Amino acid sequence: MARAKNVAIYLVAAFLLYIIVTAPDRAADLVQIGFEGISSAAKSVGDFLSELLE
Repeated sequence: MARAKNVAIYLVAAFLLYIIVTAPDRAADLVQIGFEGISSAAKSVGDFLSELLE
């Protein structure tokens, strides 16, 4: 099972490197979208907690 996990990790890493090398603009867009989503989620949690405290 551990060997399968290592193989899966290497395959995902190789795929990500392939995407970055072949389409760096698209990869940058995807990373930006991901960070915007995380930022939005964190802001929403902060707003929710602020409302609870009021």
